[in-house]
Amino acid sequence: MNRWEKKVAVVTGASSGIGAEIAKDLAKAGMVVVGLARRVEKVEELRKQLSLDDQKLFHPVKCDVTREEEIIEVFAWIEQNLGGVDVLINNAGIGRTDKKLVDADSDLMRSTVDTNLLGVVFCTREAFQSMKRRSSPGHIININSILGHTIPMVPQEFGGFNFNIYPATKFGVTALTEMYRQEFFRERFGVKITSISPGVVQTEIGPAFTEEALKHVPHLKPGDISAAVLYTLSTPAHVNVQELLIRPTCSF
Repeated sequence: MNRWEKKVAVVTGASSGIGAEIAKDLAKAGMVVVGLARRVEKVEELRKQLSLDDQKLFHPVKCDVTREEEIIEVFAWIEQNLGGVDVLINNAGIGRTDKKLVDADSDLMRSTVDTNLLGVVFCTREAFQSMKRRSSPGHIININSILGHTIPMVPQEFGGFNFNIYPATKFGVTALTEMYRQEFFRERFGVKITSISPGVVQTEIGPAFTEEALKHVPHLKPGDISAAVLYTLSTPAHVNVQELLIRPTCSF
């Protein structure tokens, strides 16, 4: 991680769960971190958990990744105030629903697609252009899901939870990662792209993923995914880990 010291990392969905852990760990590793979230007050509280030195490296910024204009404004601010983006963690995602896909709410489906797919596209575009302007061999990491590769039957322990359109968006992230890999290769200045696909993680994404709900279900913790991010970033310049699948032991 030494080569990333004082470099700028942007983490979307940094207010809780996986994004919060990643943002904290990158700051502790010496990176300048911009934590994006709609609930920016949560990111500000997160900042207070860091040491005074690490707090100086941490910048909570309000941004809704479903709004392209907000994304453009934030990345322009980063360019002007911090010099540009070196690492982007596309973590923001939603997937909570009690309805089947055939009964799905239109606004919920649009919001899920806008967050999980278009948010990735727009943030990646802005981050890559920042890297390209500076010929910076940066790294973009998409927090994907096992559901971007396979769709299991929903276990009975998950009650009325339904995957709905969520897996379709995550399969889209898998496809996007390969498209970006090909495009970055053609640019030939060393930008990496990685998809990290966890199994069940204890997060705030929905009631089926709380600590209580997962008490008897094998699951991962947000810190496990953050550790995978740090590993991926620590690889040598000639190594691109394109995909990491992470499952809890003895999981479905």
